Amino acid sequence: MESMLNKLKSTVTKVTADVTSAVMGNPVTREFDVGRHIASGGNGLAWKIFNGTKKSTKQEVAVFVFDKKLMDKYQKFEKDQIIDSLKRGVQQLTRLRHPRLLTVQHPLEESRDCLAFCTEPVFASLANVLGNWENLPSPVSPDIKDYKLYDVETKYGLLQVSEGLSFLHSSVKMVHGNITPENIILNKSGAWKIMGFDFCVSSTNPSEQEPKFPCKEWDPNLPSLCLPNPEYLAPEYILSVSCETASDMYSLGAVIYAVFNKGKSIFEVNKQDIYKSFSRQLDQLSRLGSSSLTNIPEEVREHVKLLLNVTPTVRPDADQMTKIPFFDDVGAVTLQYFDTLFQRDNLQKSQFFKGLPKVLPKLPKRVIVQRILPCLTSEFVNPDMVPFVLPNVLLIAEECTKEEYVKLILPELGPVFKQQEPIQILLIFLQKMDLLLTKTPPDEIKNSVLPMVYRALEAPSIQIQELCLNIIPTFANLIDYPSMKNALIPRIKNACLQTSSLAVRVNSLVCLGKILEYLDKWFVLDDILPFLQQIPSKEPAVLMGILGIYKCTFTHKKLGITKEQLAGKVLPHLIPLSIENNLNLNQFNSFISVIKEMLNRLESEHKTKLEQLHIMQEQQKSLDIGNQMNASEETKVTNVGSQQIDRVFNSVSADFLTGSESENREDGLQNKHKRASLTLEEKQKLAKEQEQAQKLKSQQPLKPQVHTPVAPVKQTKDLTDTLMDNMSSLTSLSVSTPKLSASSTFTSVPSMGLGMMFSTPIDNTKRNLTNGLNANMGFQTSGFNMPVNTNQNFFSGPSTPGVTTMTLGTPSTLPNFNAYHRQKRYVLICTEI
Repeated sequence: MESMLNKLKSTVTKVTADVTSAVMGNPVTREFDVGRHIASGGNGLAWKIFNGTKKSTKQEVAVFVFDKKLMDKYQKFEKDQIIDSLKRGVQQLTRLRHPRLLTVQHPLEESRDCLAFCTEPVFASLANVLGNWENLPSPVSPDIKDYKLYDVETKYGLLQVSEGLSFLHSSVKMVHGNITPENIILNKSGAWKIMGFDFCVSSTNPSEQEPKFPCKEWDPNLPSLCLPNPEYLAPEYILSVSCETASDMYSLGAVIYAVFNKGKSIFEVNKQDIYKSFSRQLDQLSRLGSSSLTNIPEEVREHVKLLLNVTPTVRPDADQMTKIPFFDDVGAVTLQYFDTLFQRDNLQKSQFFKGLPKVLPKLPKRVIVQRILPCLTSEFVNPDMVPFVLPNVLLIAEECTKEEYVKLILPELGPVFKQQEPIQILLIFLQKMDLLLTKTPPDEIKNSVLPMVYRALEAPSIQIQELCLNIIPTFANLIDYPSMKNALIPRIKNACLQTSSLAVRVNSLVCLGKILEYLDKWFVLDDILPFLQQIPSKEPAVLMGILGIYKCTFTHKKLGITKEQLAGKVLPHLIPLSIENNLNLNQFNSFISVIKEMLNRLESEHKTKLEQLHIMQEQQKSLDIGNQMNASEETKVTNVGSQQIDRVFNSVSADFLTGSESENREDGLQNKHKRASLTLEEKQKLAKEQEQAQKLKSQQPLKPQVHTPVAPVKQTKDLTDTLMDNMSSLTSLSVSTPKLSASSTFTSVPSMGLGMMFSTPIDNTKRNLTNGLNANMGFQTSGFNMPVNTNQNFFSGPSTPGVTTMTLGTPSTLPNFNAYHRQKRYVLICTEI
C-alpha cells in the first residue's frame, strides 16, 4: 500500500513538474510568475489553473494552462480541432467585458507545449466545489475538499449567472451554448463568473431585428473537447438542431439542480447513443414532477421546473429570472449592492453603509471576509466615506481572528490611522480602542495606534480631548507601562495645565484618578502628587478632582502615601484648599473627612514607631545595667577572698558565710562605695588580683580524689571552747604555721571559689586565708565584714545539716590570730565539709 502511495505521489509530482516546465516555455511567463496548481476549469476541466503574480506590479492573477500532452491519443487533425475550439473560447471571452464574465488580464499565448492565458485571481470552478476533482493535483487541497457553499452564496451565485446570461442575450445577442458547472468560475472574492465560450453562437440578424442563432448538428465523431457537455444541453440541440437564448436557460435549470444535489446532473446521457438518450430525456421532462426536485428550495422549485420545460418558449428568460423572489434574500441583495457600488453617489453609499451593521450578523463569516470586506476597504480612498465605512470594518474585525485581522484589515487601516479629518474618524477609533489594542501587534500599537491617541489629547477640539480622556481608562490596562509613563501621562498633565477649558481640566484629573491603579507607587508619589500642586485654578470641581486623587492614592492597597509625605507635602497642600471660599458644605466635609483620616493614620503610625523605639531603648538600658552589675560582681569576686568563698557556697545552694540576702546587698553597696574610693596602690593590687583570678578561671578543675585518713580525727573538745580559752593570749602569740600532713588533701568542690581555695598548694591556701582573716579584722578594707556585736558568741548562727554556717562577730578591738588558731579554724572548716 505504501509503495502504491509513493508511486502515485511520484506520478503526480512528475506531472506537475512537466506542466510547470511546459508553462515555462510559454510567452506568458515573460510577464507573470506561475505558482501553485490550485484548480481546474473549462470544458471537460481541461484547463489547469495556477495562481500567479504579475512581475511588474506584483498584482495577483490566475494562470490558465492547457497542456498539449492531453491530446497525445488524438490524431493531428483532431488535435487541431481541439486547439481551435479552445482558442475560440478564450478569444471570445477576452473580447467580452462584464462583471459577470471572467476578466482576462492577459490574452491567450501558445507555445510548443501548451496554451496559456491570465485572468483575475481565481479560487476554483463550480465543478471543483461540487466534488468534481478531475485534473486537480493529488491529494486535493483542503481548501476545495472542505469547501461548503452557504445559502447566500448559492443564491447570489445563481443570480450572478442569470445576470451574465441576461447581458449575453440582451446586449451581445449571443447564446453561450455550454452553461455548465465547469464553465462557472468562483473568483477569489467568491463571485461566480462565466467562461468557456468555445461553442457560443452569435445572432446572424442585424441588432434591430429578432436575433437568429444558427446551430450545428451534433457530430459524435468529434473529440469530446470539441463538443459541449450533453448532460446540460437543451433537448432541441440534438433533436431539432436548433438553439436560442432559451437553450441557455435550460442549461441554467440543470445547473441549479446540480448545485442542490451535490453536483449530480438531472439526467445521465449515453454519449454512444445520444439521440436515444435525449428521446428518453424528452419523455421524462414532459412528466417531470415536484418529487424529482425535492432537494431544491421550495421558493425556486417551480422556476426550475419551468426552466427544464421541453418547450423553449415556456422557459423564463434571464431577465425574468433575476427578478424572482428567491433572489430577494437580504444577503443576496446586499452582495448585489456591493457589486454595483461604483455606480452609486456618496449619499446613496452613506445610507447603505449606515444600515449595513444590521445585515452583517446575518451573513457567514467567509462571505463577509471574501466579498464585503474588500469592497469596504476600497472606500478608504474616499475621505468623506470613511466615517461610514470604518464602523463596519471594525465590526468585521471583532469577528476575525488575530491572524485574519493582521493579514486582511490592519494593512488597510494604516493610512486611516493618520487621517485627522473628518474628526469622526478619530472618535470611532477611540471608541474601539480596546479592539485595536487587543488585536494589533505591539510594534504597530506603538507606531500607529498610540500616536493617534496622543494626537487626540493634543487636538484643538475640546470635544475630542474630552472624549479621549473619558475613554483612556477603559483601555489603560492594555497599554504597556513605558508608554503609559513616558508618553501618555505627560500628555494628560499637559492637557490639564495648558487648557482653558474647565471640562478638560476636570476630565484630566478624573482620568488620572482612574488609571492610578496601573501605575507604580513611587511614580505616583514622585510625579503625580507633586503635579497636583501645580494646578492653578481653584474651581470646586478641580479641587474635588485633586482631593479624589489624594484619596485614591491614600486608600489604595498597592499605592498609599508615606507619613513623611503626609506631614510634609499632602496635608500642607490639602488644609489650605479645604477652606477655599468656593467650596460648599458637602465639599468642605469631604475635605475634612480625608484630612482627618490622614491625621489619624499619621498619629497611629508615628505613635507606634515611638512606642517601639521606647521599648527598644528600655531593653537596651536593662542590658547595660545587667552588664554593669555583672562586671561589678566579678570584680568583687576577684578582689575579696571571703566573697569568693561566699559565691562558691551560693553556687551549690547553701549560704555558708552570710545569714540573709539583705546582708549581701548591704555588703555589695559598702564594697561599691569602698571601691569607688580606692587609692592608687590599692587599685594596683586589685588589678593584680584580677589577673590572678583570670588565670585561675582558665585552669581545668581538679578531679576528685578518694582520701583514706590514717587515723580518724577525734574531736574530744569543741574547738570553740579552745579558742575562747586562748582569747586572752591572742596578742602575745607569735605567728607560726604548723606543718600539715602531706597526706591531708581535700575533695574539690565544683566551684570557682573553691577552686581558688583548695586547688592551690597548702601554703598558698593558708596565706589566702590569713589575708582574708586579717582583712576582716580591720587590717584590710576588702574581705569579710565584721560587725561589732558583743552580745553574740564569736561563732554562732543557724545550723544547716551537713554544713557549719559561720557568722563572724568581733569586739570593738581584736588582736591578730596566731598561726595556731588559724590552723584550727582551717581544720574545722574542712572537717565540716
